[in-house]
Amino acid sequence: MALRLATVVEALGGELCGDPQRLVTGLAPLESADADQLSFITHAKYLRQLATSKAACVIVAPAMREAAARRGDHIVVDQPYLYYARLSQLWKKQHSQPQEPRLHPSAVIDDQAFVDASARIGPLCVVERGARIGADTVLKSGVTVGENCSVGERCILHAGVVLGADGFGFAPNGGAWEKIEQLGAVRIGNDVEIGANTCIDRGALSDTVIGDGVKLDNLIQIGHNVQIGAHTAMAGCSAIAGSAVIGAHCTIGGAANVLGHLTLADHVHISATSMVTRSIHKPGHYTGFFPIDDNAAWEKNAATLKQLHSLRERIKALEKILERNTP
Repeated sequence: MALRLATVVEALGGELCGDPQRLVTGLAPLESADADQLSFITHAKYLRQLATSKAACVIVAPAMREAAARRGDHIVVDQPYLYYARLSQLWKKQHSQPQEPRLHPSAVIDDQAFVDASARIGPLCVVERGARIGADTVLKSGVTVGENCSVGERCILHAGVVLGADGFGFAPNGGAWEKIEQLGAVRIGNDVEIGANTCIDRGALSDTVIGDGVKLDNLIQIGHNVQIGAHTAMAGCSAIAGSAVIGAHCTIGGAANVLGHLTLADHVHISATSMVTRSIHKPGHYTGFFPIDDNAAWEKNAATLKQLHSLRERIKALEKILERNTP
């Protein structure tokens, strides 16, 4: 189970500096790679590991060419991390195991559902009435695609994903709760990947929509009527409350939360564990974390906190006045 360096470069490009016939038997991090494994470096802070790495070959950027040459065989590319991603795809394709049946016998697919002939449905999956699964899409074990929900082409849904559970909708009624039937669905675009045990609720009236190229990690909750723009990525345990609108090319860090009915513009990046409590209309990187407190006290402290910068500038101005007037 090996690839020659020449085969790698022929398939993916790059400038090979070394022996094209050298065999590599796997991919590994710099610090743990063996003499028959291929590795990569993405940042100059890892140059020390590069110098001592035993890897057969290392993928590097042009700026690290000389350092790599002192160590041994290397492949020079403009974007090493992207090259590594494509190399991992090539490796899996070359060494993949024989595929299981396209439709696992334990899967339950409603007669009124549509599953493209090229899609693959894993063990114990459920595809309910009116659901649609697009071409080359893969459902791993235990995935549920609810009634009338749709999944686009070339998607991957990992184990335990649930699309189309009821959104959290209840009307108060004399101290109890009256269920609001969730009449919408979930629409997943093309080239979407959804991590294990992530749940995406169906809409109350209109659909919950996940755009093309979105990447969702494990254990994410997406509330009803949420819209997520194309190529946005969300890390594990993050959550989006109902009717929020997330733009395209955004990133949401692990365990971050976005409150309901808010809007995030395109190219907004939220740090891990942040709580988004207001709409963000300007692209940028945002962080927000504040210790829990009695709500009234928290609101006062938060309002004061927002004034700290202006207070600091006023204090500095007063200090300069005092310095000028001090004998």
